[in-house]
Amino acid sequence: MVNYKDLGLVNTREMFKRAVAGGYAIPAFNFNTMEQMQAIVQAAVETKSPVIMQVSKGARNYANATILRYMAEGAVAYAKELGCAHPEIVLHLDHGDSFELCKDCIDMGFSSVMYDGSSLPYEENIKISRQVVEYAHKYDVTVECELGVLAGVEDEVASEVSHYTKPEEVIDFATRTGCDSLAISIGTSHGAYKFKPEQCTRDPKTGKLVPPPLAFDVLHEIEKKLPGFPIVLHGSSSVPQEEVDTINKFGGNLPDAIGIPEDQLREASKSAVCKINIDSDSRLAMTAAIRQYLFEHPEHFDPRQYLKPARENMKKMYKHKIVDVLGSDNKLAQLD
Repeated sequence: MVNYKDLGLVNTREMFKRAVAGGYAIPAFNFNTMEQMQAIVQAAVETKSPVIMQVSKGARNYANATILRYMAEGAVAYAKELGCAHPEIVLHLDHGDSFELCKDCIDMGFSSVMYDGSSLPYEENIKISRQVVEYAHKYDVTVECELGVLAGVEDEVASEVSHYTKPEEVIDFATRTGCDSLAISIGTSHGAYKFKPEQCTRDPKTGKLVPPPLAFDVLHEIEKKLPGFPIVLHGSSSVPQEEVDTINKFGGNLPDAIGIPEDQLREASKSAVCKINIDSDSRLAMTAAIRQYLFEHPEHFDPRQYLKPARENMKKMYKHKIVDVLGSDNKLAQLD
């Protein structure tokens, strides 16, 4: 058993409490590689922001659970080395699909886990969510659960259609599961193709797709049912068109990739939404920088040569999200 506190990590409880009260959201950045982890830590330190580093089941398998444990410990030490005396870093499991997986992550030093039973019948979702919560709380690990289904594809999470969270269910679900935060569905979606073209309109000037608005009415109803309760938005990458354009310019093929407009995420972060998940934007920033570098330097083959600009481009994106979208900069409990 590895206790996350021995690794220098924190859980989400206090940072969510401050975020809900302060009208901002904590960034939850997915990572798969060392370069992504470095960029996340650098961005968090430079902006003095709490941060959630999260991995999916697939990312954990890719990195290896043991290596991941040491990467998390290294992230905390790295933040201190960069000058942050009291970093607030969470290691979070994204979309855990079983009690066994959640338990294994807790046992390996995760400070927060998500159990996603949203595709199950309502009572079964509650039953397994409660089982995860009871185990996690023995070790002061926080638990996120999900109610409602997001469309889209990301790693092993896939759904053809979305189902909005039903506000009338949230009190019963949160009370019976004992979860610490609740992921809801209000129109966000996984992946770089969050909406089909027929769901969107086109800007007559640019020809770019314009996505439909998020269901803020559903969010506000949930807030009324659960005042002050931490709410989470998954699938919240904005899919920056400049990164998509760079990828396509240098040999990629991402037609009609589209995400969530940042102005809607800003609005959401001022509500009870205190955690916003971003994954695809990091992948796009990394891939765009690598494609451009290799096109411009075809003679290079050292991975450090093209991964360094990729890391810088991701850090730039992470800092933009923290400062300009989520508002979590300068929100560490101890700003020293």
